[in-house]
Amino acid sequence: RVVGRLTMELLGPVPVGPLRVEAAVVRPGRTVEMCEATAYDVQRDRPCARATAWLFPVHEDGPVQDAEPPAHGPDDGVPKPPPASWSPGYLDAVEWRWVRGAVTEPGPGLVWMRPRVDLVEGEPMSPVQRLMCCVDSASGVSAALDPAAWGFLNTELTVHVLRPPVGDWICLDAETTLGPGSVGIAASKVYDRRGLVARSAQALLVAKR
Repeated sequence: RVVGRLTMELLGPVPVGPLRVEAAVVRPGRTVEMCEATAYDVQRDRPCARATAWLFPVHEDGPVQDAEPPAHGPDDGVPKPPPASWSPGYLDAVEWRWVRGAVTEPGPGLVWMRPRVDLVEGEPMSPVQRLMCCVDSASGVSAALDPAAWGFLNTELTVHVLRPPVGDWICLDAETTLGPGSVGIAASKVYDRRGLVARSAQALLVAKR
């Protein structure tokens, strides 16, 4: 099976502490299948995140389409410092190569990324795990507002995956659209060196700090 769509709902703060994960097959099937996993904050005994994945059969005889590799690669990008108001952690765990834009430059952004560390120590990441570690950054890559003055928290993340990415590097071509109130949408096209691998969208809670 391959992941065709993955949606994550952020239900509350994820603690730096013990988590309990429960997983289940919600919709079994011979062709497609839906699986779900929920992470619980053990100390508070409440769910903090939920992921739902649609799994599709593996086929090698699908319609052949011309792959259009990006006209740029990681070597064409440059590192740029993050906003001074942001804390380290995830930002240091990922290598960034900016081709266009930056978190400190409001507007669309184009960046190549790759995790510096394993998701689970000692276990290599799968291609889709590597994809998910990067694609959640679309709202920051395409920040449309000054992050020191505005918060734009994504409440969920939905990724439609055409194929698993190949290689270490993931490219996000992201753009944020703001509504007239508290809602924004961050969307991205996701590439590897060979071409398009996924599209993502995030609903943002936009509020002044």
